[in-house]
Amino acid sequence: MASGAGEKPAGGEPDAIGSGTANAGRRSCGRAQPVSDGGKMSGSAGRDAGQVAGGRLIECCPVGCSDTLAETTIVLPEGPLRRCLACGQLVSQITATAYAGSMKEFDTPRGTLPTPRTQRRHDARAAKLFGKVKALIRPESGTGARLLDIGCSSGALLRSAMTHGFDAEGVEPAAQAAEFAKSTELKVFHGYLEEARFPASSFDGVTLMEVIEHLPDPTALLREVWRVLKPNGVLVVGTGNGASWTVRLVGARWGYFQVAEHGGHISFFNPMSLAALAQRCGFDVERSETRRVSLVEPHEAGWVTYRMLKVVAEVLAMPARLFGRGHDMLVFLRKSSR
Repeated sequence: MASGAGEKPAGGEPDAIGSGTANAGRRSCGRAQPVSDGGKMSGSAGRDAGQVAGGRLIECCPVGCSDTLAETTIVLPEGPLRRCLACGQLVSQITATAYAGSMKEFDTPRGTLPTPRTQRRHDARAAKLFGKVKALIRPESGTGARLLDIGCSSGALLRSAMTHGFDAEGVEPAAQAAEFAKSTELKVFHGYLEEARFPASSFDGVTLMEVIEHLPDPTALLREVWRVLKPNGVLVVGTGNGASWTVRLVGARWGYFQVAEHGGHISFFNPMSLAALAQRCGFDVERSETRRVSLVEPHEAGWVTYRMLKVVAEVLAMPARLFGRGHDMLVFLRKSSR
């Protein structure tokens, strides 16, 4: 999802409403080395430009598994995707330099704001999202629950959160997007999450929408999220599902894999790998849901063929949802007391 529901072709970017800005860093199997990210990520690494240049950005499983990464038959311009043999996580073979270049698209004043054509869809999805978040948070006080949107871009999701009664603020490292959000009187910190120095147990809920797929090493970010959440607080993660029927059926043609279409998409979770990462970082899975199947991108077929395949995809959508095989994934995590 992208916090302003940044609009992408059907079957490409998951249809969520996330922000899409996060934290970058080259992980060398146990060590995160910074790499320039073009100002997109909200977390601990990714700030020191030029420290890593041309090597492969991800050398081991971002979830923290010790198993080998094996090449798959999903071949992208960067090389075949690699899969963790333990958790099924898919990772790109993109270089650090190419990754940094792909991230520059996010530093614009509009960020991920929805267009007039897509505003109604964004509002409907935000209403569903925040209805679910409210049901899980159950704030003790009668005041609005405090919510933090990590990678808030220009603030579309923040504004929706406020509309639905949250005391919301955001973190955004992309300078132009953050300044635009602040110019509309939204409460946004320009920088990375740990730089904001929020006190421990500050928030009832945190949203991380269309962010985690950009992170070579997401562990540091999730542990900082755990710190700033109140006891039993809720973290919502929106991302693509690397174990979806869409991936099984269309492989490398899935737009979500394409760095040229979706800058910085390098790490592709599935329900099992995201649950494993959550557990390592002190979260329990409260609920997990997936939706949507895509068989063809709009530009790949004529109108008649595209419409026929779209009908087939809609028929597959219900069983995909039931079996966790949709390509949009939304996971609700609760801060564990351990």
